[in-house]
Amino acid sequence: MAALTTDVARPSRGGRPRDPSRDGVIRAAILRLLAEVGYGALTMDAVASEAGVGKATIYRRWRTKQDLVVDTIGDLAAVGAVPADTGSLEGDLRSLMHGYVSVITGPTGAAIRSLLSTIPHHPALAEAFRTGPVSVWRDGVDEVWARAERRGEVPAGVGHRLIAESVSALLVQRWLITGRPVDDDVADEVLETVVLPVIRNAVATSR
Repeated sequence: MAALTTDVARPSRGGRPRDPSRDGVIRAAILRLLAEVGYGALTMDAVASEAGVGKATIYRRWRTKQDLVVDTIGDLAAVGAVPADTGSLEGDLRSLMHGYVSVITGPTGAAIRSLLSTIPHHPALAEAFRTGPVSVWRDGVDEVWARAERRGEVPAGVGHRLIAESVSALLVQRWLITGRPVDDDVADEVLETVVLPVIRNAVATSR
């Protein structure tokens, strides 16, 4: 998971096709504003000002603020959609967890955090999050476990247990609940002292 990028120009909800040359600037502005003021105080005019584009550019692409944010959430699905294949489960998990750190500590993570209290009250936002980033990120984790099964590193089904959630659980807890630092060193410690021992135990008991 890395910086928010996409190479595909998608048609907006009710507007003219997007100009890809402006997409990155506008999306970055939306993420900054979501992190700074939250969904409730976000305005279309503020996005235009922050992005340095005309208001018409924003209103041609999105009819409402909800359309704008739903579209932005959908774009988050592009982040880390294809997890690295390092040749081993440990390497794949380390790469995956470092990717989580990049998101958590970057503008995408700040925007997601600001939306978490809003999403349950806006069904369209919740659906966009479930079918966008949550679905894609889950598929990425599943692919890491599927590779490990194909290599013979773990028995079939091990990755579909709660063990799979341990890969991100402690990082998310620090990020959202305790407020303690989250960096690559923390991710490595979680992997080596929690995740890998749990995996080894699960493998041993499955055979």
